Amino acid sequence: MCLAIPGKLTEIYQKNALQMAKIDFGGVAKEICLEFVPEAELGDYALVHAGFAISLMNETEAQENIQLIQEASRFDDEVS
Repeated sequence: MCLAIPGKLTEIYQKNALQMAKIDFGGVAKEICLEFVPEAELGDYALVHAGFAISLMNETEAQENIQLIQEASRFDDEVS
């Protein structure tokens, strides 16, 4: 199963003519391509799948999604 995960943009820069960002996922920073969301700004939350930010979301939506993912992970741990 593939999931898109929300994260917070902490740095935006150009790399090989592509708009890129460092995005924080609960303390883990990853390099993500922003070409699908060129309007992204520092501090925004993006939904990320396979290394690409595919949409932007507000902080409330992002926190709700993060909480749901954490609950699903705990449930998986309980049934495994």
